[in-house]
Amino acid sequence: MSDTRPVLLFDSGVGGLSVLAPVRALLPQAPIVYVADNGGFPYGTKSEAEIAARVPALLGRLAERYAPRLIVIACNTASTIALPAVRAALDLPIVGTVPAIKPAALMSKSRVIGVLGTNATVRQPYVDNLSAEFAADCTVLRHGSAPLVELAEAHLRGEETDLADYAAALAGLFDQPGGKRMDMVVLACTHFPLVEDKLRAASPRPLTFVDGGPGIARRVAYLTEGQSWPEAPGEGLAVFTAPTGISEGLRSSLRRFGLGRVEML
Repeated sequence: MSDTRPVLLFDSGVGGLSVLAPVRALLPQAPIVYVADNGGFPYGTKSEAEIAARVPALLGRLAERYAPRLIVIACNTASTIALPAVRAALDLPIVGTVPAIKPAALMSKSRVIGVLGTNATVRQPYVDNLSAEFAADCTVLRHGSAPLVELAEAHLRGEETDLADYAAALAGLFDQPGGKRMDMVVLACTHFPLVEDKLRAASPRPLTFVDGGPGIARRVAYLTEGQSWPEAPGEGLAVFTAPTGISEGLRSSLRRFGLGRVEML
């Protein structure tokens, strides 16, 4: 018998679509529920206490409603703060998202790495630990950019955005001591790979951008290996946690990621 339980991906907004894409590429038969917590957006400017209280409770409701086989917290901020609490509360596999510092350090020639994330993510001790474990011989620069999250949301709605705003986000890394030698930038917010082409165009010199999406997809494939899937999974479902107007631009972007249905929690 086929197993119709979905894979549920969760983010504060549309950023987790950058994780959904590689998951779909590896597991095209997987039914998908994608949840954007627009009722709590943005996470990056919230306190640790707010996120630690909101995310486990909300994921508990979502698990009860959609009965997923696995949950992906497709959000660096939520993962670095709330992942242990979510795993303790829910009896199913939980895959988190963490900054891709390890692969960046393996690839860096200059040994200067930038970590571009939300304000909440870049200040987490988790980032300190990753840097110490995998990039001890590197200079690791960090910059939190709330405007870049908004730019990614606007881009997915089909709105025009200014390259100067992307350049300003990168300047937060370039302008730090050692920034001019930086050759790798870790996109430590799932929103940011959605505008990687904009960041590349706005950069004053070539950079290599890395994110955790492909690694997360491989982890999901490993954890579901041997499980059955529906022969035809149908259109994916996009769920929003608060009433919102879905512009045609956003609806088009959701369809591009295989999310043809939309509902409110």
